[in-house]
Amino acid sequence: MSQVYDVVVIGGGVAGTALLYSLAKFTDLKRVALVEKYDGVAKVNSKATNNSQTIHCGDIETNYSLEKALKVRRSAQMVARYGSELPAAMRDRVIYKFPKMVLGVGSQECEILRQRYEQFKPHFTGMELLEKDRIAELEPNVVQVNGQARPEELVAIGVQDEYTAVNYGALAQSFVELAQTVEDKTIDLKLGTMVQAIETSGSNYRVVTPNETLTARFVVVSAGGHSLLFAHKMGIGLEYSCLPIAGNFYFTPQMLNGKVYTVQNDKLPFAAIHGDPDVTVPGKTRFGPTALPLPVLERYNWQTALDYFKVLRLDPAVIAVLWDLFSVRDIRNYIFKNMAFELPVVDRRLFLQDVRKIVPSMQLEDLEFASGYGGIRPQLIDRNQRKLIMGQAEIDPGNGIRFNITPSPGATTCLGNAEQDILRIQEHLGCEFDRSWFEAEAVVA
Repeated sequence: MSQVYDVVVIGGGVAGTALLYSLAKFTDLKRVALVEKYDGVAKVNSKATNNSQTIHCGDIETNYSLEKALKVRRSAQMVARYGSELPAAMRDRVIYKFPKMVLGVGSQECEILRQRYEQFKPHFTGMELLEKDRIAELEPNVVQVNGQARPEELVAIGVQDEYTAVNYGALAQSFVELAQTVEDKTIDLKLGTMVQAIETSGSNYRVVTPNETLTARFVVVSAGGHSLLFAHKMGIGLEYSCLPIAGNFYFTPQMLNGKVYTVQNDKLPFAAIHGDPDVTVPGKTRFGPTALPLPVLERYNWQTALDYFKVLRLDPAVIAVLWDLFSVRDIRNYIFKNMAFELPVVDRRLFLQDVRKIVPSMQLEDLEFASGYGGIRPQLIDRNQRKLIMGQAEIDPGNGIRFNITPSPGATTCLGNAEQDILRIQEHLGCEFDRSWFEAEAVVA
């Protein structure tokens, strides 16, 4: 008989490793295991090349309401605080300070940002309202064209001195390393281990792998779109389907000093284009993402196409959601345009039009497709309510197992999600949980 683990975490991305660390550091549970099918952690969407490397605080993300921004900011501050507390050598490869702004172009977008600034400023005290001359000081290439200021009305909301970027792969690795330093606990890391099934066993669960079967008092599945697949195999969460959205990026020479976002189109449930310094490629600016539905649960792994069709569960309800999406002119045109981004010859020319909203002097020869960059956002479809669920979701039947599906801003909220996971674990197992670190609200400078 194998020993019983208190918790088994399935999935070694930043969400799963944040939970592993938090269980080791802040609870009295003694035996925890993390199971990951790849030979290392953060090999899929948490890999630095597969996401925007951004701490989403909600201040410059114009698709966030104030209520959502304040909720996300709490989790974002956890990531910033955790990173700032790391030893210097580890900290400097995990978390970064870059200035950031959201840019409004034209009178309508400028008015949106002015109103947003007035609403958000009392809560986000580091925000500045930037007029065109100030934008030119901070990001000259956003304003200047051939030595002259671009003619459009410009305004921006900016933040100058905060942690804004993370190498989420390095963050995940730090979680694992620190979890394994906690004394008097068994923290097992089972890499290169495929989970074949999750089965109930009395009041416990059996996690079946090719080499062994792990027994757990509680199971948390944090495996992106595969979380839904595991749930469906157990007859759980059948009311959900999945729409995987892939994102591509382009590199340019360094055009920006920091992160520059654009105003979100309220009709589009996808990320607006932005430009960022890439933390893994110094001297380059990365622009994107594009948004393209792809029938896979993992980018660059076409073997997961079969898994996708298993969780799709295509029926009239799912067809109705997809029909509703395509019936909105802005969404339909946006998706067709993003499909065109995949076509040779026209791809860079089309993307150039979008990039010039941020850097109007950009030339075609400046754009280089970032091969191998970009991940998958597993957006859920609620079949009962017939709507697309934006952001992260969890499926919790309340009997000792929990499934997390965490598209953006799931990486930003990894520690906040871990806190919520542990609260459910505490409710089920009756363990001790010291929440004092999570409840600290100090903003990291």
